[in-house]
Amino acid sequence: MELGKISTFGLCIGLIAVMVVLACASVFIGAVSIPFDYVVRILINKITFGYVGDLSGIPDYMVSIVWRLYAPRVLLGLIVGAGLAMVGVVMQAMVQNPLADPYILGISSGASIGATFAILMGASVLAGTMFSSFGIQFFAFVGALGSSAFVFILSAVGGRITTTKLVLSGVIISCICSAISNLIVYLEPDAEGMRSLTFWLMGSLSTQDFGAAIQCGIFVLIGLVFFSTQMRNLNAMMLGDSTATTLGVDLNRLRKIYIVLTSVIIAIIVCNCGVIGFVGLIIPHIARGLVGTNHWKLFPVSILIGAIFMMLADIAARSMASSEIPIGIITSLCGAPVFAYIMLKKSYGFGGGEGSRWTSTCPACPSPCRRSASSRGPISMWTRASSSDFSGPTARVSPLS
Repeated sequence: MELGKISTFGLCIGLIAVMVVLACASVFIGAVSIPFDYVVRILINKITFGYVGDLSGIPDYMVSIVWRLYAPRVLLGLIVGAGLAMVGVVMQAMVQNPLADPYILGISSGASIGATFAILMGASVLAGTMFSSFGIQFFAFVGALGSSAFVFILSAVGGRITTTKLVLSGVIISCICSAISNLIVYLEPDAEGMRSLTFWLMGSLSTQDFGAAIQCGIFVLIGLVFFSTQMRNLNAMMLGDSTATTLGVDLNRLRKIYIVLTSVIIAIIVCNCGVIGFVGLIIPHIARGLVGTNHWKLFPVSILIGAIFMMLADIAARSMASSEIPIGIITSLCGAPVFAYIMLKKSYGFGGGEGSRWTSTCPACPSPCRRSASSRGPISMWTRASSSDFSGPTARVSPLS
């Protein structure tokens, strides 16, 4: 057990080091060539409010580019990547499905349609002059929460909510929201506004300042603090509804709280960055492959990998073409093949009822298991047993340890 803790701690330290290096590299890489020592001097001087470092000899335009263009973008990318990965971990445990993430379940699309409507219809004036963006955020939140509610309502039609129905309902709602967003864009008479909005819908970290990063950072930090207190509940949810209820977890209350908080986080991210898909889907799976399914380890590792992944995607978006590529395209191009590889590598299956069989491991067995789906529960087809999760050949993962 102690060895596992040390290795996880060491992994987090290594990921933090990689994240810092990539953040510096991201500030260094851009359309304007700026010497690396200039970048370091500018960042140190600005971070210390001018008390450390000397900017003499550095052109003013380089200082403005590094501090006003690149630095806010890097900070926003780190926060958004961490936030999307965090929401993905929570949602996959909450609905007990490996395909759950804000993009596939329609939350991102719902927030997008709300923000699109607000931007094109000038709804931001509802907030007055001091908080001109509040209207956009409000409509994005309404869209995210509304799409989440429709997903749960649709998946409950005809009886008990199942993981299959939940994912299919999310795909349906996502398609509807995307169609409505495209219709709104199509009806926009201003060609330049339509082009900018289309670029925004594909996801972008450009044209942002520190205000956007701080805004996203506040809500992501709130989510980070709250969900850090929910590790036992998330572990219990992964054992299935009946087991979690037996352990005293109020699933209905927690799911309502989780869906509201995740919707708020996604709404804020969509307002500032547009729709960025697949981050919340693949990052938790990559983290599980490294540290297992225990959320005490999975949560911090996923957040760090999410931030690193977003940095890499942003660097690629700025470097692969003469003009910037929307970052949502990069994450989708990277995310889809990676997730397909993970599914094939781990032999994921998706089905239900008696006779459904998988070759992956389940929480009740430390070795490959081929028991029927009904005897293994909804989570068994995608969790990976690790040596630290078991005290014996038939032990279950304990959410209370």
